[in-house]
Amino acid sequence: MAIALAALAGKAWAQAPVAPAPPANAAQANEIAGWNTFTDRLRDLRGKMMARLPADMQRDPQIQQEVARLMLESLAAASIGAVSHDPDRPVFLPSLNLTLNIGQPNADTTYKQARIAPGGTYRLRGGKGNVRIARIGQLGADPSTPARISVRDYNDINALPADAEGNYDVILSPQRPAGYTGAWWRLDPQTSELLLRLVAADWARERDPTISIERLDAPATKPRVPTEVLQTRLGALPDAVDRMAILLVDHAAKLVTEGYVNRMKVFDVSQIGGQLTGQFYYEGAYDLADDEALIVEAKVPDKCLYYSMILTNMIYETTDWYNNHSSLNDSQLHVDDDGMLRVVVSARDPGVANWLDTSGNDRGVIQGRWTECSAQPVPATRKVKIDQVTRTLPADTPRVSPKQREQRVRDRRAALQRRNLW
Repeated sequence: MAIALAALAGKAWAQAPVAPAPPANAAQANEIAGWNTFTDRLRDLRGKMMARLPADMQRDPQIQQEVARLMLESLAAASIGAVSHDPDRPVFLPSLNLTLNIGQPNADTTYKQARIAPGGTYRLRGGKGNVRIARIGQLGADPSTPARISVRDYNDINALPADAEGNYDVILSPQRPAGYTGAWWRLDPQTSELLLRLVAADWARERDPTISIERLDAPATKPRVPTEVLQTRLGALPDAVDRMAILLVDHAAKLVTEGYVNRMKVFDVSQIGGQLTGQFYYEGAYDLADDEALIVEAKVPDKCLYYSMILTNMIYETTDWYNNHSSLNDSQLHVDDDGMLRVVVSARDPGVANWLDTSGNDRGVIQGRWTECSAQPVPATRKVKIDQVTRTLPADTPRVSPKQREQRVRDRRAALQRRNLW
């Protein structure tokens, strides 16, 4: 699930009141207006996050440090926008990824975000690439629930016409410009953020599109940012960090409380916003001993644009998919002759192709997605001993040796590092 967390940060900046001018007397000349308030708010964040977790998680030194990491990830993600977002001279900035691991980013998706001014006129251009999904979500406040971010519309880069070199050029505006006959997308009047999602299944062969954005109804050059604007951004940053860090920190714990341990349920994202149109999610917590495995089984839909399965830890950070075999998509998964998808989740390598490595997390979350599929099955699960996995699966299940696994991890890491995340 791609959560519009950066949109929450953008909303906080947009709503923050303009701060008063900084003090001018000599005694206060070395102070930066708003900085102490900002740092004090950050100090309070740890307590807010820990209070949402069960007592056993609060006492766990590993989880304590992972909470601290999530705080840093949220601060980094929000700070990028506070420093560089400019609706008059926008740029698509990194939103979620392995480093900004907030709200469990999908392993196959590159997320970037640009803040824009509602009602502006923008030009987007670049090379189309060939990824499976290349869409831009128009995000804005929901008029019926102002605190909630909603998707106003989606635009598809893959559907744009291209020239002989594979380049596209499109105008995004409330109305088609007079006399303009080229590609045009309508800009919803509530849109204040553009969320770019690039989903590649075959990382080594699919190429992300390139993209630039410029506002046409504003000067090209950028003046010095005024004092009050800088102070307003700083003042809004604590709220942005709080929202991002706290939003889903207890999501895994809630699944446990609801009884969805080693079994799956439909994931309702309606209260979060920012989800990809046509995408169906399922998930469940896992709790496995070192010698145990969970077999996740589902009938693969007859038609599907894309599907995948990933893991997270107990505070909903996606398990490191660069350096571990902890995510699988339809280009990487083996489907058995009976049309069933069977995936093994375990700490130890069971020696089969469809393995999700828990990577040292004895507890966490399994999440899958079916995107534009003819059916949306919620998988069944079976817990077995790790030494029973190969006897439990079909006899023709593809096997993977330790040497082959080592090479697979190295190859996936190399392919992922070649994608343009920053």
